[in-house]
Amino acid sequence: MFINNKVTVVGSGYVGMSLSVLLSQSNDVTVLDIDLVRVDQINEKKSTIQDIKIQEFLDNKKLSLIATSTKELAYKDAKFIIVATPTNYDSATNFFDTSSVDSVVQDAIDLNEDALIVIKSTIPIGHTKALQEKHNTDRIIFSPEFLREGHALEDNLHPSRIILGSLSELAKEFADLLKRDALKDNIDTLFMKSTEAEAVKLFANTYLALRVSFFNELDSLAIVSDLDSRSIIEGVCMDSRIGDGYNNPSFGYGGYCLPKDTKQLLATYKNTPQNIIQAIVSSNSTRKDLIASEIIKKNPKIVGLYRLVMKDGSDNFRSSAIQGIMRRIKLNDIKVIIYEPSLKESIFNGSEVIDSLSFFKSSSDVIISNRLSNDLDDVTSKVYSRDIFGDN
Repeated sequence: MFINNKVTVVGSGYVGMSLSVLLSQSNDVTVLDIDLVRVDQINEKKSTIQDIKIQEFLDNKKLSLIATSTKELAYKDAKFIIVATPTNYDSATNFFDTSSVDSVVQDAIDLNEDALIVIKSTIPIGHTKALQEKHNTDRIIFSPEFLREGHALEDNLHPSRIILGSLSELAKEFADLLKRDALKDNIDTLFMKSTEAEAVKLFANTYLALRVSFFNELDSLAIVSDLDSRSIIEGVCMDSRIGDGYNNPSFGYGGYCLPKDTKQLLATYKNTPQNIIQAIVSSNSTRKDLIASEIIKKNPKIVGLYRLVMKDGSDNFRSSAIQGIMRRIKLNDIKVIIYEPSLKESIFNGSEVIDSLSFFKSSSDVIISNRLSNDLDDVTSKVYSRDIFGDN
């Protein structure tokens, strides 16, 4: 027999929304967000992000889930407060902008004297310890998330692992909450210091970026040397020590996590000798240079960008690699048009957004697509993509 806990989740993006739905199966969950549109969406049982599984749960499951923009209501009587606000990388300071996290922690400390404050936002290594020292408390901990865009709830239901940056009994209780509402049995769980947990998050994402970069550079040689990239990749990945996964060439890594996390980790190495981390960051830019040059060689008058999102099932195009290709092409005075159904505006970064797919296809001399789609089957002669395996 378990007791329902009040859990407050601050932020309703991929991490916050998926955790809120997961935990509201067995706990009373309150989502705190400054965006009133998102607050209304949650209270109307609508997902704030594109995630089929989340909407299925909202439609069909009995969930104890409400949203508010009122801090006092959100924090009152909460036993666990989850911080899931965005931390964008600031190129001027070479560190994450943690102001939203810091502000939430301050409010939580001020308005709740007992709750365990669990930071799920990605932060610099050592930031949780600094917050613990600032507020003279050990009830602030870090716990990394490992989620895919469009599959965030699925990944919380079947987590690869659960990591808590604390050895306390309350942290163990929080881990049990995550396990209780998951569908996977025997979930690997690690308890460590928050500083090491922060490092796990950055190193894990940087390794994934490394893997993407490796196969992209393999593909770059295949492009330049007229080799069959697919044959090489399949032969390499038959080695069980290498395996499949993250081996489908693309225009570069992008999205919410990989670009900013790799740069943050590189900044952390400021006083530590390294070569690989810098190469991972630089490789992404080099890949975009090559892809753009290949498109420019075709001498198109109009280049069409099919979707700004990184992959199928996502509504996010923040830092998407295709935007880097677009900027490079436009520097060569080539007109760029965009087809992106999730965009409401008619102009994006100075380029026209076309809402008619047929007009978009007929108007483009070359269509570039990070991932192939059945939408483009009738214009394959125009399409440029490095998607070999037809998956994300």
